[in-house]
Amino acid sequence: MVAGDSPSDGRASRVSIETLPEGGIRIDDRIDRRNYTIRTGGGVSPEPVDDDRFRYPTDVAVAVATDRLEFVPTGGSFVHESGDVTEVEVFGRETFPDGNYTVELSGPLKLYVDLDGPFEVEKRAKNLAIDLPSPETVVVGARSLHERPATTLTTTEDPTDVMRAVSTFGNELKTLGSKRSYPTLRGHPPALEVGDDLSVPAGLEPPAEDVRIELPPALEYVLPAAPLSYYLGARIAPAESPALVVEGTRHGLDGRGGFEQTVERTLKRIFFMDCLVRTESPREVVLYERAELDDDLDVDLEGLYGRPPAARLAAYLEVAFDSIEDYLPKWRRTAHVQPTRMGIEAAPFLVNDLAAVKVHDGAPTEGGESTAVPNRSGPDEGFGEATTPGEVVHLPDTDSVAQAWVGPGVPVGANKTIPEAFRNWQRREPRDDEEVRVAVVCNEESMLEEGTRARDAYGSNLNLPFDVTFHDDLDAEGLRLVFESDLDYVHYVGHVREEGFECADGTLDVASLEAVGVDIAFLNACHSYTQGQKLIEKGAVAGVVTFEEVLDEGALRIGKTMARLLNRGFPLDGALSVAKARSIVGSQYFVLGDGNADIVQARGQIPWVAEVDSVGPDRYRLQVTPHPTRTSGLGSQFWPAVGESRSV
Repeated sequence: MVAGDSPSDGRASRVSIETLPEGGIRIDDRIDRRNYTIRTGGGVSPEPVDDDRFRYPTDVAVAVATDRLEFVPTGGSFVHESGDVTEVEVFGRETFPDGNYTVELSGPLKLYVDLDGPFEVEKRAKNLAIDLPSPETVVVGARSLHERPATTLTTTEDPTDVMRAVSTFGNELKTLGSKRSYPTLRGHPPALEVGDDLSVPAGLEPPAEDVRIELPPALEYVLPAAPLSYYLGARIAPAESPALVVEGTRHGLDGRGGFEQTVERTLKRIFFMDCLVRTESPREVVLYERAELDDDLDVDLEGLYGRPPAARLAAYLEVAFDSIEDYLPKWRRTAHVQPTRMGIEAAPFLVNDLAAVKVHDGAPTEGGESTAVPNRSGPDEGFGEATTPGEVVHLPDTDSVAQAWVGPGVPVGANKTIPEAFRNWQRREPRDDEEVRVAVVCNEESMLEEGTRARDAYGSNLNLPFDVTFHDDLDAEGLRLVFESDLDYVHYVGHVREEGFECADGTLDVASLEAVGVDIAFLNACHSYTQGQKLIEKGAVAGVVTFEEVLDEGALRIGKTMARLLNRGFPLDGALSVAKARSIVGSQYFVLGDGNADIVQARGQIPWVAEVDSVGPDRYRLQVTPHPTRTSGLGSQFWPAVGESRSV
């Protein structure tokens, strides 16, 4: 096995390369359990090489001698030569003459292949193949897409300190050009911890010199503006009224709909315009939205490509939001937060998703926003109290794919984001093996059908090494061992009482465990919320739980659908959103922790759902809905391989 260099922070290497006995290599991201298989025309002996030949950073690079490379799976594919870029489209075939080339592939990991021509590239729905006339030495480099916060900052709850801390977020952008709309060119913001003093390392300064955001010093303003500050790389400064200042010109942020809506619309407009402008790059394809809007927008998109950030931003702000609103992508997440320690510490992870952030514990302006307040039985209970099962939070509707609640209480119609879950994800370490470890536990005989179907589903459809174990009628000690084991995922079927999971010899309360080794849990049982929260407190990253009673038939449908979708690479919140629509009890389920968590990679990098409607004899309309993931978020390009006709 060939492994990449150990990171500077002392963690074990995350990317390794293994030789396949049938011919080829497999490149594994050992933290996120992602891999690329590269089949060759015969056996190969990969040799480690320096990766300085690539323009972009890689975690590991090897040289192999072969006349054929076949990559599974495949995503965006480009061939670079001396500044010229050729995109290899699905069902396309390209021939390249003598010369030195770099083939770039975007998938579960980022791959670069350095080779000399002549060669031929053919891309099918499930693979991409490179054929050379004779065996040659080619160099393959790989980079993990796994991103953690590079550092942790300490801030107090004082709004001016939080302003200073949030202003550092844009330092992680890899570019201020229009290509910051790509998720791979937006680094993860630093993590935040609330303490007694503000501590920001030297050098973490906002990169945009001619752009700043002015806000009244209150968390009700700072938290909603954090994603905009990050995306622009802009400093946040105290002021009497909110405004975006571009080269000295103030643009008010308290327009129609109030402060939060104005900030949300500003972020969406700037992001969308970046997506249009980046199509001027030689390697980009024309977006449908660009083709539709080209004649209607009173802005020179071609002229804006490569312009300084402030100049582009000034032009974007002249574009009427109403003129582009119908073409905006469906936003990934709306987060409802409280202006408390929990809201501050969740901010970097919400910002990384470019979430639309709303504060409902007192509106900062008169914008007609609804207030989300837990229903409480006692007059003295406040937002800072520990969560109990009796607290219910009602949130206003949004048009985002998912909603998140950051605060105490149980949200209705939303997922509950818990900062500790993200910290657990940050602490995730590589394993020596590449298997995805799954345990299916059925502790209720009448629900064996779900357990059996789940066991058969996981690992059945992907080119991944799976280790799936099945347990039924476990006693408390047996279930304890499952939760303490180093597992990627546990699918639990059974019953949960207030005091814990029902077992063959009594109950198991997760609070009694010293630590949890499971990353993700699906607790398909009534009233599993409290135990799911305890799993995260003990080390888990995410869980799907229920708050009330669920009917066995509805639970079975949810369980089967979740198994199929998670096995296909859907993130937890995406899988649940699809599953909930297929069961009358779907509203009783929600995600605790990190909704981006998943157990495997999608075959085509981005999982998707297709709906088919008959529109006439032998004619059908196909509507495809992609579901963004942690590494393929807003700004990713998506090509569904639905046929050879480019007109579909």
